[in-house]
Parts: sequence; structure tokens; C-alpha cells
Amino acid sequence: MENNYAVIMAGGIGSRFWPMSRAEMPKQFLDILGTGKTLIQQTVDRFKNICPIENILIVTNEQYKSIVLEQLPQLTEDQVVCEPMMRNTAPCIAYANYKIAAKNPNANIVVAPSDHLVLNEPEFVNIINTAIEQSESDDCLVTLGIKPSRPDTGYGYIQFTEESTSIGEHIRKVKTFTEKPTLEIASKFIESGDFYWNSGIFIWNVKSINTAFEKYLPEVDALFKEGVGKYNTPEEQQFINRIYPTCKNVSIDYGIMENADNVYIVLSDFGWSDLGTWGSLYTHLDHDNSGNGVIGDNVHVYDSKDCIVNVPKDKLVVLQGLDNYIVVESNDTLLVCKKEDEQKIKQFVSDIKSQK
Repeated sequence: MENNYAVIMAGGIGSRFWPMSRAEMPKQFLDILGTGKTLIQQTVDRFKNICPIENILIVTNEQYKSIVLEQLPQLTEDQVVCEPMMRNTAPCIAYANYKIAAKNPNANIVVAPSDHLVLNEPEFVNIINTAIEQSESDDCLVTLGIKPSRPDTGYGYIQFTEESTSIGEHIRKVKTFTEKPTLEIASKFIESGDFYWNSGIFIWNVKSINTAFEKYLPEVDALFKEGVGKYNTPEEQQFINRIYPTCKNVSIDYGIMENADNVYIVLSDFGWSDLGTWGSLYTHLDHDNSGNGVIGDNVHVYDSKDCIVNVPKDKLVVLQGLDNYIVVESNDTLLVCKKEDEQKIKQFVSDIKSQK
């Protein structure tokens, strides 16, 4: 367990959860589910059963460093890794890899977003440990695939072969990655039975992933290799601030996972959601007899069905005659939007920014 490390990515701005999620306080730092813990606090708690607390790194940006330390007082300042700017997931992961490799060249690394929901945590821990075992026993890159419950167009899909490994029947060789297909194609994927959702959770040994960077993203790898000897020293941040602006903006999926020939998927089902939209949150709330999911202590709903309502606890709200709507009040802002149009929320935020 002492060789296990977790890299938790917490730099996103969560614009699809506007108005609750804002650039100054994005969704990973919010108690979106009304549980008493923020999403990043829940994520760190989950990883305490996988690696020592001192082996957890939070990758975020300078703007959120104080929030991370406030919400996670059990972490030291050294465990909060600050990117000077957003450059997608590949540079973020390369940076964390080099930091970890400087401490432990035999490290096993789990990379996970900070804002996902996991309902069955014991099963999640079992799956991660199986994935670590696979990555240790074989020079390979492992991802977790989630059994799809519907033809969702908001997720990436991973196609796998019949070929399994000696570790288990539920670990399969990856055949293809497909980003956010059309509804028609997603439906065909589900029918075929050999596609799972891409969870965005990755497991590998530090040597395997560094070899993959050298092979598939050599220009990114070369930049971070320049810093060998500076990682985990007072010189690190100045070096990172210098190279980051020149670094390619590329995702780990596009840059490495889609190109590598040694990628495996663990077929998983542990009650997962990426909580990417208000609609995805709705499915995890308790519903009244009319299918309304409500967060708020003083909400009165009449002649309405299948709505999601999220308002401050002390706010008196009366709703009448709404079907399939999102109603959210936060930060002195009210959003009323059809659930089917929730993908437009990003555009609303963009329009408001440009007009104001």
C-alpha cells in the first residue's frame, strides 16, 4: 500500500453546474448532494483505503490552493500541486508523474477526478486494487469502465475485446475509444454489449506511464523531463511556471490512451456518476411521488413532476405547473431551465460573461 499514490484532479470550473458552481468556487468544493461533505472531501475519504494519506496529491490551480487546504486540513501544502494555467489532463498527469517518480520510482498511481460520485465504496476499493494488481503484473495502462445504464451522449465509450487477463475475467483488452457519440450510435453501443462508459479514472505504474509519454507525447514529456532534480524542491514552482505556457493542450485520452496498444479496462459497476450536469444529479436524489428531487428545507411543489430543485435551506419556494424543469437558486442568481436543454447552460454562462 505504501507504493500506492492518488492524483486527484481538481482544477475544473464546473460550468454546467452554474449558478451553484462558479469560477471562484467550482463544484468540487461544494456539497452538491447535501451530505455535509463536499465532493473533493468525499473523494479523498475514498482514497484513504487505497493509499496512505501522505501519498495523495491534489492537482489544481493557484486560485484554489487555499480552498483545498481549508477543506482538506489533513493534507500538507506540499500535497497541493498548482498548475499555472489549465492545459488539459495530459500535462497535469505528466507533472504529477514526475513529482511522484522523484519520490518513489516504483509507485503505482491512480488518477481520478475530484467531483465524481461513488455509491458503493467497498466495491470501488476492490476494483482499484484489482487494477493496481494488473498494472503491477504487466506493463500496461488500465482504465475503469462503467457498465452503461442508458445510451447517454454525454459520456465517452470504450469498446473491449473478449481477451481477458490472468488477474480476472472482468479485465479486458481495450479495442477503441469513442468520444460522446450521437444517440443513435450510443444505442448501438449499448445493444452490442461490448462498450462501457469511460470513467476518466486511470491506474498505472509510474514506469509504464512515463514510457507511454515518451512514445506518444514526446514533446510534453521532454518539457517535464527538463525539471528532473527540481521536483519537490524550492525550484519546482518557478520551473513549472516557465514551461507550462509552452505545453501542448491535450487530454490523456486523446494523447495516450487512444494510441497505446497496452490498454486494459476493468469492467466495473460501483454506483458511479461523473455528476456532470444537473440531470445526472437528479438521478441520485430522493424523489417525491411525482418524481421531483428537492434539496431545500422550505420548498412547496404543486402540480409539477420530474423537476430538480436546489435552493438555500432557508429559502421559501413555491412551484406550480412545472414538468421536467431545473430550478436552482444560488449566489443571488436564479436558473429556471428545461431538463432536456441543460446542455445550453454553458452557453448561458458564456453569454452572461460577454454581456456583463
